[in-house]
Amino acid sequence: MTDSLRLKIENLPDSPGCYLMKSGGQIIYVGKAKNLKNRVRQYFHESRSHTPKVRAMVEKIDDFDVVLVDGELEALILECNLIKLHKPWYNILLKDDKHYPYIRVDMSEPFPTVDLTRRSAKDGAKYFGPFMSATVVREMLDVVRTVFPIRTCSRVIGDGKVYRPCVHYEIGQCHAPCAGRISPEDYHEIMKRVMEFLGGNDQPVRAELTEKMREAALSLNYERAAVYRDRLAAVESVMQKQKAIVTGGGDQDVLAAIPCGDDAIVQIVMVRGGKMIGSESHVLERAGDEPPEEVLTSFMLQYYSEESMPPREILVSHLMEDADTLSQLLTERRGSKVAVTKPQRGEKRQMVEMAVKNAGDAALKREKQLTNSRLRTIGALEELQEALGLDVFPRRIEGYDISNTQGAQSVGSMVVMKGGRPANRDYRYFRIKTVEGANDFASIREVLLRRLRHGMEEREERIAQGLDPASGKFSDLPELILIDGGRGQLEAALSARDELGLNIPMFGLAKRLEEIVLPGEDQSILLDKHSPALHLIQRVRDEAHRFAISHHRSLRGAAALKSRLDDIPGVGPVRKKAILKHFETMEALEAASVEDICGVPGVSKHTAQVIYDFLRAPETAKKTETEEEKPCTTPKSTP
Repeated sequence: MTDSLRLKIENLPDSPGCYLMKSGGQIIYVGKAKNLKNRVRQYFHESRSHTPKVRAMVEKIDDFDVVLVDGELEALILECNLIKLHKPWYNILLKDDKHYPYIRVDMSEPFPTVDLTRRSAKDGAKYFGPFMSATVVREMLDVVRTVFPIRTCSRVIGDGKVYRPCVHYEIGQCHAPCAGRISPEDYHEIMKRVMEFLGGNDQPVRAELTEKMREAALSLNYERAAVYRDRLAAVESVMQKQKAIVTGGGDQDVLAAIPCGDDAIVQIVMVRGGKMIGSESHVLERAGDEPPEEVLTSFMLQYYSEESMPPREILVSHLMEDADTLSQLLTERRGSKVAVTKPQRGEKRQMVEMAVKNAGDAALKREKQLTNSRLRTIGALEELQEALGLDVFPRRIEGYDISNTQGAQSVGSMVVMKGGRPANRDYRYFRIKTVEGANDFASIREVLLRRLRHGMEEREERIAQGLDPASGKFSDLPELILIDGGRGQLEAALSARDELGLNIPMFGLAKRLEEIVLPGEDQSILLDKHSPALHLIQRVRDEAHRFAISHHRSLRGAAALKSRLDDIPGVGPVRKKAILKHFETMEALEAASVEDICGVPGVSKHTAQVIYDFLRAPETAKKTETEEEKPCTTPKSTP
């Protein structure tokens, strides 16, 4: 501990506030305290009670700042704002920034509509939600517009203009307020029933539809009865997807937090109008050793905002010490009372237990996903290292392939896997420069020579400049190279490597039996078809092939689209477009006279004569074909 840091610790104030831990000038942790002197000093006392995460953080702290406030609520608000601003490494961070959809109804309008929105605001409108996805909202809106004859258009009504009723009026799904067929008072009565339905009370709607269906059937109007039957089925369908729970019919969020390895899982169950509208889990990275109360506090401070308003009641699996302060903050955000409680018994307690159970299930699924992901990546690399007898772990694997059409537009591809995962930003393609015809062996040798030589030169330059040699575009050399092909392609690649004096392990993957071809070995290696290592190198090989084919296809397409007009002096893109638009086909242009060509906007008589003479020159066709067969120049982005 430095003298300046010790002096700061000795002079900490007995005041509430926030502290910002720093390392190398960067803020790595933000916290709050009722008493800054007591709280901050605890970090620097040797204590076995510190978690590994805290011990690792303290070792990096070389400075800290404090911000004094008047009370706990101000400290909580400031901590929340500082975490969102600086995103410190050691704080619990919620990375999910999506906005959940709401249903919005503005009853201040004379003829309101029912709309989907991603943000709720204090604008006098009524918001229902949030819902788990836009699909759920659209399904609900479809039912509302089927059952209730409300308008779905965006016309501005009320300026005295009368519109012609649309098809929705003709089929009985709208009362045509745009045509003056319904008064604002009657329309508002319909909207009140809509809002009652959106609030979760579907019984009046069901009873009304059932009665109308019965009356239509008794009067032998079976077509009308079928309409009411379908509407009733739509209501029942959308409501059956929401689990009914008896909690007083209010709005609640139920939160549970459990550790999941190094991370933590927070499960949130949303209840609106006494119905569970959805449940989802959030992963909070590096929070596995944090107390559940702290995890829940951090989650709520970041999750609830103007875009995602807290409900009136939040039920939690672990009650935090500053629950009252947190309730005050959430109350300010909502604009009305928000209670944060931990129920001890009854139905609310069962709701919390259900959230805990869902969190456990989410943690189990995450662990399985991580295990499977490791098996497909790190596990596969370890198995490949053992199978090939490599001395170094193959962190970076590069795969190469060649694509051409009878030697034309020949392209080499380089794809990269880092830690068993595709590193798309490191992909490169190479336009073959020195090889003529379809010679995959010579092409693969050229590609390897260019890639490795460029990487060695860039590596030396970065070392001389004091830069990280592995952070350049080509200076991060691979630990293993895969060549798509058999022994011939592999030998060509090895000759390029040996010419540069490198010793990077290489192997080929022959497609016939998916056999691994090793340098200097007559016998190939056949891995088990279920082997993760085999699946990994197959992914590398297939990705190299896909990348080469896709770029080669784009080059072929560009060559095919080349027009003879591109070679005519004085005909640029604008004139070319005008000429093709005027004549539509090259045959029509070739048959045209100079006067006909002059009829194209922007083409002078002189230019028309040039075009006419060029298209009739006997050497034009031959010249164009020869030029198209030449390989294109290498793009600047390739070495």
